[in-house]
Amino acid sequence: MVTVKKFSASWCGPCRALAPVMNEVKTQFSNVLFEDIDVDEASDIASKYNIRSVPTVVIESNGKELHRFTGAAAKMTYVNAINESLK
Repeated sequence: MVTVKKFSASWCGPCRALAPVMNEVKTQFSNVLFEDIDVDEASDIASKYNIRSVPTVVIESNGKELHRFTGAAAKMTYVNAINESLK
């Protein structure tokens, strides 16, 4: 199972800009689990993933990290990484 974890915070401008991009990405993958994690509300999870800045997107397959993107990236960056993770 491929999981996309988006780490963000309510006060983060780039995080707010990334939200509609990730919503578009979500519509393309019915077989991928997407999780939104607020680093202020879930600091234990953010710590476990060693999140030092937001936004950070982590793509995992069966619990193993395959890709990590820090900062907002283009939609196709995420789409391509997810497609690669599904192989």
